[in-house]
Amino acid sequence: MVKLKLTRIGNSVGAVFPKEVLAQLKVDKGDTLFVTEAPGGVLITPYDPSLEEELAAGRSFMAAYRDTFHQLAK
Repeated sequence: MVKLKLTRIGNSVGAVFPKEVLAQLKVDKGDTLFVTEAPGGVLITPYDPSLEEELAAGRSFMAAYRDTFHQLAK
């Protein structure tokens, strides 16, 4: 378990992440983190959850038109 310290940043409040947590998330200063609700709390991730929905829609579309894409690839 890792404790995060909240600190004032201007009119906002920010969290200080230890180097180990940043390395585990594979993020650095200036990167964006996404916070989503999860069972029992929240999930902090560097991956955009809306992008996953768009990729799923694209995969579904490509599966529906697999033969067409195969012909176009020739």
